Amino acid sequence: MAYFFRCLSLLISLLFLAACGVPPGEGPRPALRADVLSLTDSIQALGEDVDPGEAARAAEIALSYTYQLAQSYEITDSPLVHNIKVNRGIKPRGLCWHWAEDLEARLKAENFTTLELHRAIANADSPILIDHSTAIISANGADMYDGLVLDPWRKGGQLHWVGVREDTRYTWYPRLEVLKKHGRIRYASGGAVVTWAGEI
Repeated sequence: MAYFFRCLSLLISLLFLAACGVPPGEGPRPALRADVLSLTDSIQALGEDVDPGEAARAAEIALSYTYQLAQSYEITDSPLVHNIKVNRGIKPRGLCWHWAEDLEARLKAENFTTLELHRAIANADSPILIDHSTAIISANGADMYDGLVLDPWRKGGQLHWVGVREDTRYTWYPRLEVLKKHGRIRYASGGAVVTWAGEI
């Protein structure tokens, strides 16, 4: 009976890895103009006060920088296979939190006045699913849950975006709340301080 469950577990794992894959030998492709226009529209729709120029700039950067990161992370495999390679030291970066951290930092460098960046984590309480991190963009001053998930990890270096509330794959929570709940953060006079080696 134990042998049966081991085989079943292996089969499920292989199917899961295949479902997350990019075609063999193919890495992420550069964004098409239609991608930029679609993401621009989605960002513009975040609020009536969102500046159209900022929406267009954020979309262009999010897509082009995702492609740039995919090249520097050496993405050629599915997200989970790439994770294994990063954890074994075979690839330089490319865990979900690397994507979230780098994309958030690049977008924050633009100093948008009508847009705001957030970080979120999903699956932190799951005993069987791995933690997943993402960057979220919203209208300035808006709640994270009214924002748009910007997730390059999910499709192996191809940017995926979806409204936080419409994301049927993940249930997102504010990053600092998750870290505090799991004892991975403390508060000092200057604000939140991460106190462990690693990231989610």
